[in-house]
Amino acid sequence: MSVLVFIDTAEGQVKKASLEAMTYGAKLAEQLGTSAEGIVLGEVKDDLSALGKYGVKKIHHVADATLNSLDAQVYTKAMAQVAEAAGAAVIVFSNNVNGKAIAPRLAARMKAGLVSGAVALPETGDGFTVKKSVFSGKAFANISVNTPVKIIALNPNAYQTIAGEGTAEVVTDSVTVDAPKVKVTSVNKVSGEVPLTEAEIVVSAGRGLKGPENWGMVEDLAKTLHAALACSRPVADAHWRPHNEHVGQTGIAIAPNLYIAIGISGAIQHLAGVNRSKVIVVINKDPEAPFFKAADYGIVGDAFEVVPKLTEAIKKLKGTA
Repeated sequence: MSVLVFIDTAEGQVKKASLEAMTYGAKLAEQLGTSAEGIVLGEVKDDLSALGKYGVKKIHHVADATLNSLDAQVYTKAMAQVAEAAGAAVIVFSNNVNGKAIAPRLAARMKAGLVSGAVALPETGDGFTVKKSVFSGKAFANISVNTPVKIIALNPNAYQTIAGEGTAEVVTDSVTVDAPKVKVTSVNKVSGEVPLTEAEIVVSAGRGLKGPENWGMVEDLAKTLHAALACSRPVADAHWRPHNEHVGQTGIAIAPNLYIAIGISGAIQHLAGVNRSKVIVVINKDPEAPFFKAADYGIVGDAFEVVPKLTEAIKKLKGTA
């Protein structure tokens, strides 16, 4: 019996969300009195043995170039073979795009109970109960899982990454890899200093900025904080900013440690995509803006006055002014 963690990669490098999943899986394995192992599909550039510092004792590597691009059905079959050979009792994913594509298919294939959107370690004293977010993060539910194999998809930024010492044993697994039905013909990479889905700090703005020509001060604040840029749906729809920056119920759902909303009223659709943020700061000149009810900190004021002063103060604090 073991806890198996899916280690997600992009262009041969391990994603930040996978570091959280490994830390989570290692702690769960400790609870269950077993060991945590990882699985990597496709070719990688990173030193996999170094991932042992996140608690995994062994890493199963299926080094097949066919797996360099995601085909959820192909990944599912390969993972099932490794999981069954390793005797995995619990399989942990990050609840990101790839995890959402693979975990349900793997659960169906292995007849395993699945809890997606987990936010805490399971309660294992009497059964196996996992806490997860529901209703777009507005509430929590405790789900009991009774199947022999259990699958958990952990929400990004829900569990702190802890790096210790140690190395992992890397073993090359030979499995049957089907020819993918999905063919990647081109890749258009989103430019930006920090990927939005992995950012710990996100600076977002809305129609309160009045036009795309005023976005410079938002970019300056984001650069100062080493943050990702985001926007509300009306801004993306008006083509002030690209749609890949749109956060909300119909855009990208994020859960950064800090979310700064500038000139955004806080409609329920927007809140649904950002309310898992650990700290929300709202800057708006309308004291009745709904976003203030969800904010941890609020500044009632004109963004064109507040944001430059905030950026300057942060630069002075960092010694970069």
